[in-house]
Amino acid sequence: MAKKPLVNIGFGNYLVASRVVGVVNPGSSPMRRLREDARENGRLVDATQGRKTRSIILVDSNHVFLSALQPETIGSRFPVQGASDE
Repeated sequence: MAKKPLVNIGFGNYLVASRVVGVVNPGSSPMRRLREDARENGRLVDATQGRKTRSIILVDSNHVFLSALQPETIGSRFPVQGASDE
């Protein structure tokens, strides 16, 4: 079975890179509503380790992950397309 590339979202927490739909800034009103809707529906995963939320990560399963890392930092951690370790 082929290994799926992971992306580090901080504090030892990882997501499968191919499942991530978007990484957004949590400051806008629509993103605050998205976070609250996910919390109410049991789809929110808080990976901030008690720190301030700096990014919201959306995945294809409709779950919402919170991270204490900036969106730019998480974006730079994604594997390069076309790279192979074979």
